[in-house]
Amino acid sequence: MIETLDDLDVEGTTVGVRVDVNSPIADDGGLDDDARLRAHVDTLAELTDRGGRVAVLAHQGRPGGDEFVSLEPHAARLAELLDQPVEYVDATFSETARDAVRSLDDGECLVLENTRFYSEEYMEFDPDRAARTHLVTGLAPVLDAYVNDAFAAAHRSQPSLVGFPQIVPGYAGRVMEAELDVLGSIEETGSPRVYVVGGAKVSDSIDVAWSVLEKGLADHVLTAGVVGNVFLIADGVDLGDASSDFIYDQGYWDEIDRAADLLDAYGDQIALPRDVAVERDGDRYELGVNALPPRNEEAAMDVGESTLEYYGRILADAETVILNGPAGVFEEDAFERGTRELYETATDVPTSIVGGGDTASALRRLGVDGFSHVSTGGGAALRMLTAEPLPAVTALEDDPRD
Repeated sequence: MIETLDDLDVEGTTVGVRVDVNSPIADDGGLDDDARLRAHVDTLAELTDRGGRVAVLAHQGRPGGDEFVSLEPHAARLAELLDQPVEYVDATFSETARDAVRSLDDGECLVLENTRFYSEEYMEFDPDRAARTHLVTGLAPVLDAYVNDAFAAAHRSQPSLVGFPQIVPGYAGRVMEAELDVLGSIEETGSPRVYVVGGAKVSDSIDVAWSVLEKGLADHVLTAGVVGNVFLIADGVDLGDASSDFIYDQGYWDEIDRAADLLDAYGDQIALPRDVAVERDGDRYELGVNALPPRNEEAAMDVGESTLEYYGRILADAETVILNGPAGVFEEDAFERGTRELYETATDVPTSIVGGGDTASALRRLGVDGFSHVSTGGGAALRMLTAEPLPAVTALEDDPRD
């Protein structure tokens, strides 16, 4: 059983809190989107309000990428969100970092440097080995407790995610607790239960579809985006060279066979787009699947009106909908319609759950809200929906104190 903040005697306790505030970085070096920071405010505010001494651990970007930067702007924004000073420390587990943590008073908070500036943090370890890394052995001696609130990174087995609970008492933060409560009890939601799989993560989406159909969790699976295009090709539809070449270039060609197998096994429960939208003469132009392929160089960029009406009828009878991935190239105004209308329709379903990651970003961009739950994690949410274990969650469950 995972303990939560309700089980932690916070006052006077030095708490290392792992969050996921990995954010888009603006051209001026500031944060372009603070949604992930906002998600953790309740956890951090509760800990400081209850007299905890809070040291925040997080990563930003990938080595070599443009967004692989320090956490100084994150600390500045957290100070605004928490309405209290938040110190930024240009170290993670050195003596400088330990001294800064030791100097915290009750109710104070600091942000340690980007954990991925340390090479071992970008590697995967089993928990016992992670507990022997420099980061964990260096920082753990100044911590009384460890709180993992980084659900979005819970599918990874990196030192800051799985190592600390082997040495210091581990707890789930409020974000982690809520995600596990919702995504871990999908089978308890009402039916008919509809899954919408879109976007470009074709392999992951097919994994989800296989899993939920085999386990009887899904009454219907609606396909859209690149995922929908793969299923259309698997069903014998000619989408033309532009869409087919994109699928081939992305390495998804083998997924067509998997989609075909899924259609053979559960075709009566899987809904495919009935029409697609392409760009023609500078405008949006919709084609029914019987009118395909489109002209040369015209790629399927969105689902069309007939598909939206079809999917809308299925959603109208649903009690639960789980959505992952946009319906098309929503970044372009001409092709945002499918994503916007599909997700707006889903908000009328009694229980509506969004699988986080790119999907959540799309909805913020489009201004669509009103869902029962929007996950903070993309990959982690997908793992939970396929009943795959999450290493960071397992590390909290396998508390050595037990």
